Amino acid sequence: MDSVKMRNYAFKIFHEMKRVNVDPNTVTYNTLITACSQSGLCNEGKTKKAAYLVKELDKKKLVPNSSTFSALIKAQCVRKNPDRGFQLYKSMVKSNCRPNEDTVKMLILSYLQTDDYDGVFSVFREMLERQIGPDTIVLSGLCKGFSKVWKDRLVMDLLREIDDDVFSHERYEKVKNVICDSNNE
Repeated sequence: MDSVKMRNYAFKIFHEMKRVNVDPNTVTYNTLITACSQSGLCNEGKTKKAAYLVKELDKKKLVPNSSTFSALIKAQCVRKNPDRGFQLYKSMVKSNCRPNEDTVKMLILSYLQTDDYDGVFSVFREMLERQIGPDTIVLSGLCKGFSKVWKDRLVMDLLREIDDDVFSHERYEKVKNVICDSNNE
């Protein structure tokens, strides 16, 4: 079953739940919001369905959790709107929801796709402050992105600030080598 059919089926179940007086919970809403972001609706700029679900979640006095925010952030990243995604990220943190590595990774990669290196740098700094260790994909994208615009000095300065618990010396050396190698290309 493709993602659009799955989304439609999920909404059918959702409406059936409501019809038989079964109250949806936060997990139900998260599933539907995720379905919206994965079914191509966000690519088409149709985020109204997800926004409607968030309003309904609020109206029912259900509290959004990390999964809710991650799905909304992903929807914005799919739309190549990382600034809105980062605003949602800040709301997520303010709501005492802990962002995970995948959420931050989505934001960084989205900023990289739009060549917004200041945005990348801001998210990466947040990632480090929250002690979310970057994976190889994030580090590679970050280094190559900054190297493209000759901002590798920023990366080197940032990496020097990193606490050893988050970022090992071996990983630092690998990143430094990636930067140096990409500048020689």
